[in-house]
Amino acid sequence: MARPNDPRPERPIVAELGRPETPEETAARKADTSRRHRSNQTALNLVAALIVCLVVVLLAVLVVVRPDPVPREAVDFAAVAEDAQQTVDTALVSPELPGDWSANAAGLETESGVTSWYIGLITPSTQFIGVRQGIEANETWLASQIGFSRPDGAVTIDGIAWQLYDNRDSGEDAGNLAYAMVAEYDASTVVLFGTAPDSEFELLAESVSTDLTKAGP
Repeated sequence: MARPNDPRPERPIVAELGRPETPEETAARKADTSRRHRSNQTALNLVAALIVCLVVVLLAVLVVVRPDPVPREAVDFAAVAEDAQQTVDTALVSPELPGDWSANAAGLETESGVTSWYIGLITPSTQFIGVRQGIEANETWLASQIGFSRPDGAVTIDGIAWQLYDNRDSGEDAGNLAYAMVAEYDASTVVLFGTAPDSEFELLAESVSTDLTKAGP
């Protein structure tokens, strides 16, 4: 107990020792208390910073507007056909189509030793039809183009006989081979394949048939 009129405060009693703590013990106790306080504060700050980072990332994912992919520029397949024609003897088909049709690819290709002319078309219904004209093609090449499926119908358009391959009700994902039309004329084997409705296939087949007969055997 402090003496009367002694301005010095009583030092805490150390319970284990039953006596007031020494100045060294007081300094150690205060230092340990400060250390634990700083440690707790650092942990709290770390958790708060982590929460802030997660909130920022979440907002960035939810708020940032992702730009739409730049649409592929339309291909002038008629011009490409004119250039490609200089390298092959067989007349290449270049169907005349309404303005709401467009092409995203065109060019000569070689597969299994067969040279073919290809046009990738986007139809008015935003579906796809590919045109592939094999030159002096064989049965193996043709089978690979139609996914080895079997014809289930036929139609004659402008004097050209077309075999029909309809895989839309097969229960399987046929992809771009959902529907196909095949015509053989002179040295050309033309395959139309894609996902468009019958009406668009027929319109394209009419134009291709005109091209084939116009060129002559």
